[in-house]
Amino acid sequence: MPSADPNSTDDHDHASNVARQIFRDKTGAEASHVVYAPGRVNLIGEHTDYNGGFVLPMAIGLGITIAARPRTDRRVRMWSAQRPAEPVEFEVSGAMPPGEPAWSNYVRGVIAGLQAAGAEVPGFDAVVHATLPGGGGLSSSAALEVAMATLGELLAGVTLGPERRALLCQKAEHDFAGTPCGIMDQFAVVFGKRGHLLLIDCQSRERTLVPMRGDDVSLLVINTMVKHELNDGGYKSRRDDCYEAARRLGVGELRDATPRRVDEARALLPERLFRRARHVVTENVRTLAAVDALRAGEWQQLGELMYASHASLRDDYDVSCAELDAVVAAARGLGLERGVFGCRMTGGGFGGCCIALVQAARAAEVEAALRASYRAATGIEPTIFATQPADGPAVLLQP
Repeated sequence: MPSADPNSTDDHDHASNVARQIFRDKTGAEASHVVYAPGRVNLIGEHTDYNGGFVLPMAIGLGITIAARPRTDRRVRMWSAQRPAEPVEFEVSGAMPPGEPAWSNYVRGVIAGLQAAGAEVPGFDAVVHATLPGGGGLSSSAALEVAMATLGELLAGVTLGPERRALLCQKAEHDFAGTPCGIMDQFAVVFGKRGHLLLIDCQSRERTLVPMRGDDVSLLVINTMVKHELNDGGYKSRRDDCYEAARRLGVGELRDATPRRVDEARALLPERLFRRARHVVTENVRTLAAVDALRAGEWQQLGELMYASHASLRDDYDVSCAELDAVVAAARGLGLERGVFGCRMTGGGFGGCCIALVQAARAAEVEAALRASYRAATGIEPTIFATQPADGPAVLLQP
């Protein structure tokens, strides 16, 4: 069978125990607080969130666990189980600029946001333990931000509320990590619910839970093992393209344009801007159609929408890569006869993961075939796991 996506109390307890043991090793003391936040995978609706559009993500059972204990001073000491050579130390008093190592900026940004909101976060020691692959397009950064915000609220004795927490984490990513992301990742992590996908209207912030019905289908996440970095300029350049396309179309956001409007205005747009806009407006249509297909259990229709989404991201948005395309081509080659309904890249692109919708009874067969095909095409051994929609953040230990 495909590797399982942990999504149970036992799995969270195991992650908590690992983090607490490392905390003991590093500090000689017991952690007083343990928090958890999941990663996310996006079924469809990519690069639409910062254009006010629609997205359909879900939280998954892999995530970030933080074990911590407050200090009597204002100093923070942190260790990452996955980056043991990069310890972090800084003061939480006064202005807190970005710093090194780079992963610490997700923490620094959240603490700065909490301070700006009037929360007095004390110094603390903490260990971060991840079951999510970094740079895999599964929102490890949002998971770290939301876990840190959850911990910060506990230590400061405040409650922000879920939407305010998500927006604070988004701002931290903008200001400290340099990634001008939309709201999808943080909202998916904060509002995730077991058994449901989350339709988000990124213009109104309205959220609708969409049940993942039936046991006859499974979702496979295929990690190409090609890491992406969304703060290297590629993400921002596409966002800028979309804003310029919206300006030339005379709309506030591309969400307010239709496929017909974009087609009719083709002469007004340089080719690159036209393709960027065409992806966004057609992806919004696909995302809403995917919700209808999910509710009806029309898996073949949903799969075709996923393939169309990938083609648009590859050809119009230019965020795919040879490795992602190899996974999708392998899935398309297996087809319905071998149990695959659809497949697409998921996340910001430039590497990372694909998500495939498959017949549950044939998931192990599909995994083996995709693994062999991808290895033959690229020489890379992928990681593959089955997933279902999971719950959002949790407090696993507090005094």
